[in-house]
Amino acid sequence: MCLGTRIIFDLIKRLQRTVPDYKVALLKNEFGDVKVDSLLADESSIQVTEMLNGCLCCVLVGQMQNALEEIRATYNPDRIIIESSGSAFPAPIAWQIRQIEPAFHLDSIITVIDVVNFRGYEDTSYTAKMQAQYTDLILLNKHELATERDLDIVLEHVYELNEDTPKVKYSHDLDLDLLFGLDTQLFASSEDGKRLGELEMAHGGEAHMENEVDLLTIESECGSEPAGGLKTLEEWEKFLGSLCKESIYRVKGLLRCREGESSKLWIVNHAFGRTSLTPVTVEKVLASHQTCKAKLTVMGVSMGIYEPMFRRFVGEAAAIHMHLAHRH
Repeated sequence: MCLGTRIIFDLIKRLQRTVPDYKVALLKNEFGDVKVDSLLADESSIQVTEMLNGCLCCVLVGQMQNALEEIRATYNPDRIIIESSGSAFPAPIAWQIRQIEPAFHLDSIITVIDVVNFRGYEDTSYTAKMQAQYTDLILLNKHELATERDLDIVLEHVYELNEDTPKVKYSHDLDLDLLFGLDTQLFASSEDGKRLGELEMAHGGEAHMENEVDLLTIESECGSEPAGGLKTLEEWEKFLGSLCKESIYRVKGLLRCREGESSKLWIVNHAFGRTSLTPVTVEKVLASHQTCKAKLTVMGVSMGIYEPMFRRFVGEAAAIHMHLAHRH
């Protein structure tokens, strides 16, 4: 499955409430040096395996098999959910799982469409088109935040990309039977393997994500800096809310905020203009990031022009390291 992380966490929690003994593990790729979703999972008691600075749709069959077997040996889950990144091509992942059947069985490929931010992106991203075309189910997320007119326009675009695949509005009470047990037939034959090769050639091979998304990594340590030198949670929320969502897609990582005379560590997950901040409570995470002021990965385009902005906000005097890298 290829789903949004927030939706996945919601589904796993619902499964755990419905079937308490049912175990689910999540395999995903993460960019940057902070395993943000693992940190969020620690706060939610969900098992997550993250591949840092990698691309799941570019790994070899043996690597995918090793990752899946390690998860099975470590957690022995009833189900493994694979989440590729928003700019990953899911077809190679599905094909790799087909190559190691019956050890592992491919249930379904599900694509999440962000209704609020989809318009325009599908016109510029070849990957978005492929995600919409080769899937068993399309989930429409954030539809409640869009006007009826905007939703109709998005649906028109989606139907142009994929007319036949079911399209379902996502909600927290969506019937789980719609998502599990689909027993997909995608990429099940040798002809599909040939078709996949042709798609990968058109997709640009392993360089398919180069230049689609740039990375800006930010690291700053508090050192002996007093809490008064830190930004407050409100200041961070205002700063993140001011970022242009057409240029900056995601901001993920850790940041420390001032609270009176002390400070608190937060997990930040900012996506397309919406910010989620979760306080860190797990002792092992707090202990390993005692001096962390900010450790963030920023994903978007034209990151060079945003480096000075982040540097000024985080603090010129702090020990800060930034670099640009194409996401691959």
